[in-house]
Amino acid sequence: MAISKRDLFLKRRQRVRSKLRKVNAGRPRLSVHRSNKNISVQLIDDLNGVTLASASTLEKDLGILGKNNVEAAAKVGATIAERAKKAGIEAAYFDRGGFLYHGSIKALADAARDAGLKI
Repeated sequence: MAISKRDLFLKRRQRVRSKLRKVNAGRPRLSVHRSNKNISVQLIDDLNGVTLASASTLEKDLGILGKNNVEAAAKVGATIAERAKKAGIEAAYFDRGGFLYHGSIKALADAARDAGLKI
């Protein structure tokens, strides 16, 4: 019996999260979710179970509603870095979930780094 793409995705996501738990030193987790139409990111404090900041292509004020491409991901990455600075967060762990680190996921991470967030 062949393993489905969804099962491989879930397996990859669990592997990434377990590695992050081992190295977590109280820093928040920058969690990314990508769908076919949108990309969203959250800064999560796992110790308290609270979302500290978030950004998404669904936000009307960003002007990128419904776009899942590299440019939109870069804009979301810069936005989350700006909101993290306002919340007093300078460093976070990048949780790509089960998504491969290329394309829009890589663009988001690079834009957040360029905007001053240490990941």
